[in-house]
Amino acid sequence: MRTGTLYVLLGAILLVNCGGVPDASPGTLAFTNVSVLPMDRETVLANHTVVVVDGVITEVGPSSDVVVGNGATVIDGTGQYLTPGLAEMHAHVPSSANPAREAVEDILFLYVANGVTTIRGMLGSDYQIPLAEDLASGEEFGPNFYVAAPSINGGSAPDATTAERLVRTHKERGYHLQKIHPGVSLETWDHMVEVAQEVGLTFGGHVPADVGLVHAIETGMSTVDHLDGYVQAIASDDVVSQVNAGQTSLSGLIDGVDEEKLQQIVQLSLEHDVYVVPTMYLWENLYGAPDVSAVLSQPEMKYVSQGQRDRWRQQASGGPQGTPAELGAFFALRKRILKALSDAGVGILMGTDSPQMFNVPGFALHRELRVVAESGMSNYAILRSGTASVGTYVADHLGLDGNFGTVAVGQRADLVLLSRNPLDDLANLTDRVGVMVRGRWITRAEIDAGLAALAEKHAGQTP
Repeated sequence: MRTGTLYVLLGAILLVNCGGVPDASPGTLAFTNVSVLPMDRETVLANHTVVVVDGVITEVGPSSDVVVGNGATVIDGTGQYLTPGLAEMHAHVPSSANPAREAVEDILFLYVANGVTTIRGMLGSDYQIPLAEDLASGEEFGPNFYVAAPSINGGSAPDATTAERLVRTHKERGYHLQKIHPGVSLETWDHMVEVAQEVGLTFGGHVPADVGLVHAIETGMSTVDHLDGYVQAIASDDVVSQVNAGQTSLSGLIDGVDEEKLQQIVQLSLEHDVYVVPTMYLWENLYGAPDVSAVLSQPEMKYVSQGQRDRWRQQASGGPQGTPAELGAFFALRKRILKALSDAGVGILMGTDSPQMFNVPGFALHRELRVVAESGMSNYAILRSGTASVGTYVADHLGLDGNFGTVAVGQRADLVLLSRNPLDDLANLTDRVGVMVRGRWITRAEIDAGLAALAEKHAGQTP
C-alpha cells in the first residue's frame, strides 16, 4: 500500500505546515468509518476510509490514518459495509436498430437500482456502441456496458465466408466480443475462430451442437453461457449413442453421468481459461413449471410493462419439460457441475439473461444468487463472480481496462454501500444505502424515487 502511505505522509506534512486540514480536490467523496469488503481476498477491513476522486479510488486505509480534505463530500459508513458494484454478465438491452430511448434508460436504471454497475450485453445493435461510450464518459447515466455483436448462428452465418465477413465487420464497428448462437457448422466455426483470433475479437455464448463443448473450449471460446453443453459432455458413451439415436430422455441423460468425463471437462475448462455464466434461475423457469400467477406477483414485476408480463406468461404456457423427478435431478446435476467448476478454480461470472422469462433486470440477479448458493459455492466465491472475476475477464479476454471489481487504489469507483455484511448472507446485497457508478453517488432515496416512477408508469396498463 505504498500509494496509501504516501497519501498519509503528504497529509501529515500539510497539516504541520498549514496548521489545518488541506482542501480536497474538486469532486472528492469519502466513505468514512466503514467496513470494506475489498474482494481481492476474503476479509473485512473494519473502520476504514475510502476516498474517491474523479471516479477513481485514490485511497483505502484505516480511518485513523486517512486525512479527508476540506470540502470533500463525506458519507459516514459507521456500521455499514462497502463492496464493489456487481456485474450482470448475460444481460440484454433492446437489440432493435432504434428502440425507444426511454425503454433503454429504464432497463439501465433497474440495473443500477439493484447495485449492478457493470453489464455485458449479449445481443448487440449498432446504437449500443456509442451508448456504451456515453455511459463510460458519464454523458449518460447507467452501468458500464460491454457490448456483444449481433449473433453468429446457423441462419446469420450459413457458411464460412459469411461468418468471416460478420466477424470482420463487427470488429470494425467496435463491438467488444462476438455472440454465438446454435446452428453453426463445424467448418464455419473453425474458420470463424481463425478470423476472430486474427482480428482480436473474442467470442462466447452458446455451444453449437455440431461443434461440441470440448472443441469450443479448445478453440478459444471465452465464455460458455447457460452451462451449455456441459451435461451432454459428461454423459457416458452409451448414453451419447442413445441420445444421437433419439432413444433416451432427459432422465437417461442425467442417469448416464461419467465421473471421469466430468473431471476431464472441468480440467479442460480450467486449462483453457474459459469462464462460465450459468444462468441457473432462468433455466429453472425455462425447464420447470413455475406458478405463473405467483411469479408475476413478485414485487419487482411492477417495474416492467404489462406487455412484457404478458409475453412471459405466454412463454411459460408450454408446461414443464420433464417429470418433477427428472427436473429435480436435472437442476441438481447443473448445480453439481457448477460446484465442480468453481472448486477447481474455473472462472464463474454472474448472469441471468435478463429480461428473459420472468427475469426483471437487476432484481433477477439476486434471485440467481439464491439458486447458485444451492450449488454449495461459498458466499465469497459467489460475490467474486460478480466483482473481481469480472475485472479479470474484461482485461484478459476483452483486452479492455479491468481496473474494477475490487476496492483498492486505482480502481474504478463502482461501489455499493450496504447496511449488512453480504458475506454473512447474500440477501444483504438488497439492503442498499446507496450505489456509486464511476464516482457518481446515488442515494437510496433517489433509487426509491426512480423505482416509484417506473411503477407508476406501468400501473394500470392493460394488455
